Amino acid sequence: MEIACGFVYVPPVTSQKDGQRSSPNNIKRSALLPPISKVRPCFPPPLPPAANGAKLKTTQSLSSNQKFIERLENNTLLPPHMRPARSSSLPYSQPLTSPGVNSLTVTYDLPKEETPDINPWDPDHPYSIPECSSGEISLAQAAANGPGKPETKAPPLPPRPSFMKSMPEYLVLLPTSPASSSSAQIFPASPPPDTAPAESADDGHLPGNPNVILVSLGKLLSEENVCTIEGYPPSCSQCGSVLDTYYDNMVDSCYFCQSSDPTALSAEPQCPQNGCQDSLFLVSPNDKPLSPSDALLIFCIDISGSMSITSQVLVEEQVIYRTRLQFVQDAVLLCIQRLYQQQPDIRVGLITFSNQVTIHGCGEATSRFLCNSELIDTQYLKEAAWSFPSPPPLTRTRDCLKKELLGLLESGATALGPAALLAIAMASRHPGSKVIICTDGKANTELGNLEVEDNNACTLLSSTIFYQDLGEYAARQGVTVSVLSLEGTDCRLDELGRLADRTGGMVVIARPQNMHTKFKEMIENKVIATHCSVTLLLPKTLRVKGEKEADHKGTREVGNVAPHSEITLQFGPKEDDQEAAPASGSCVSIQLQLRYRLRDGRKMLRVLTADRQVTNDSSSVLSTLSLAIIQLNSSQASAALAVRGRSTDARRESQMQRKLIERALEHNRSAEAEQIYYNWVKTMEPIHSKINNYMRRGSVISDTQPLTDRGAALLYSMKHSNRKSISLRNKQC
Repeated sequence: MEIACGFVYVPPVTSQKDGQRSSPNNIKRSALLPPISKVRPCFPPPLPPAANGAKLKTTQSLSSNQKFIERLENNTLLPPHMRPARSSSLPYSQPLTSPGVNSLTVTYDLPKEETPDINPWDPDHPYSIPECSSGEISLAQAAANGPGKPETKAPPLPPRPSFMKSMPEYLVLLPTSPASSSSAQIFPASPPPDTAPAESADDGHLPGNPNVILVSLGKLLSEENVCTIEGYPPSCSQCGSVLDTYYDNMVDSCYFCQSSDPTALSAEPQCPQNGCQDSLFLVSPNDKPLSPSDALLIFCIDISGSMSITSQVLVEEQVIYRTRLQFVQDAVLLCIQRLYQQQPDIRVGLITFSNQVTIHGCGEATSRFLCNSELIDTQYLKEAAWSFPSPPPLTRTRDCLKKELLGLLESGATALGPAALLAIAMASRHPGSKVIICTDGKANTELGNLEVEDNNACTLLSSTIFYQDLGEYAARQGVTVSVLSLEGTDCRLDELGRLADRTGGMVVIARPQNMHTKFKEMIENKVIATHCSVTLLLPKTLRVKGEKEADHKGTREVGNVAPHSEITLQFGPKEDDQEAAPASGSCVSIQLQLRYRLRDGRKMLRVLTADRQVTNDSSSVLSTLSLAIIQLNSSQASAALAVRGRSTDARRESQMQRKLIERALEHNRSAEAEQIYYNWVKTMEPIHSKINNYMRRGSVISDTQPLTDRGAALLYSMKHSNRKSISLRNKQC
């Protein structure tokens, strides 16, 4: 298990201050405002008793702040009709008085009612600005209040007119403590400078998702230096996480099931700081091992009438014409000869299909022919395949296979669906077997019909379900299915490719002259394990991202595993609850569980648990980011969306990860990395800019777009790509 970067990246939560700074549409906060944390009064302070029935007045001096009036007069944030001139009066106030002294007088009527008997200086007293009041206030010279004399207090300004409700507050005057002998206090004109370090150029939200896990299945499942423990490990009954001695086998203390409520975390176990743990369990110690040599290789070949179409080929400077079937016969014969020299004990079977389906016997068994109504009943086809004897080793059947191949003739329709079911059912008796389907056209018989196109939605939907269920059946039986079509034909590989996609096989379009090479690649793609599933467990503050959302736990059914099989998984914080994300600087555990069967039938469980520190610093993430893993994840995730017809989502996913890679290249300058990136962009061009070229017309049964044969072969190969295949494609570019 490899993680793309050395941290778990959590985007910084946008605060009110950051939001006002970053959003161009927000109204800027005036520099005259006090700090946000300051508390404003709720009620005005009690006024001194009036003398002789005269109007109540309050006088306050601002002579010590000579810049106040200049700032108010020059303040461009005020609306034009409220901006005072040097010789004009302020709104709702008296004109400036006391010539020669920088003072300001504001007068208005205050309420006649008696004020409540409340001490405004009580620290527990709530404060707010009154919404309506009337009275008179005078701001006079500061000299009127000498040292030691009680000073009068200024109540708040009158209520703001309705047209200013959306305007920011420009100034708030609050009363000072009665024990203070200084003049009235004005809160600082602007908040204190931020003492945090200056942000670097790479700070802020990163595009894409750097939280990617690479699982090298072939490497993990074939390692022999890991000590095997017999029996099931202790696990949580709720989430299935494998517990260790740290948890003391207490299910209630499972780290991955603990509540996301901060008040409940004190009683929960914290993330163990053990780096990376690796354990391998043999969960079926009593099962009898099987012989890996029992696996079958079955060729399922199309011999319909379209296989008689000829192509010209140059042989010894002479142009000759050969049929498609002749090219297939030559390629299969070469494969049989090669297998006879390298793997003489391998068992090879042959099934052909046209109007009827034929299971060819090899000397010791008689060939069986199925046709008409027999090709409609799926259960009958399975029983026929199970009852047919398995072919002997190649050392005893090579000559018979050659004779059967050379005697094939082209004719009839294309009963591909029944033939594929027969081949998979026959191979299901031996886990780890392979089926190679070779065809040049669409299936056009009742079971699995693909020739009806979209004008018959019910039939097409039925065929789609048939091939999807057939792929699930093959994966459960440990059978790998690969599909090969001929160049220039239309076989609906987007539907047939479901068989290969689910079972870990290949989808290939080959030229007639190059078929032997493609057959060879399919045969050499060995199966080292079957029934593989990968489960990712995260704390509840994170979630698994991908094709199938599963909160903090997600499982992907892989099926059969080859030596170079690699998959990638994405995870990250919950987008709908950013405040619940793990805090920067904390540590989280990530657990990966691999369940699989070896070729001899033994059931295994491998558990890897890694600890990672959480950060919201983009620079730290970019410095440790593995571009190879991000590129592989982008290829696999985008192709997985595209093969399901979600071309828009595929393009969006690809572009977001591409921006992340470009950001990393800007942060870490490297000529070699940039060259690899440019080559990778070329391989991703079908998704970046040409995805529509690989799509058929819209379907009437869904809002997705089916793929052309060329698009299906390309995208299925990208979905199952690995770092080695991407490197080879980059070199070819």
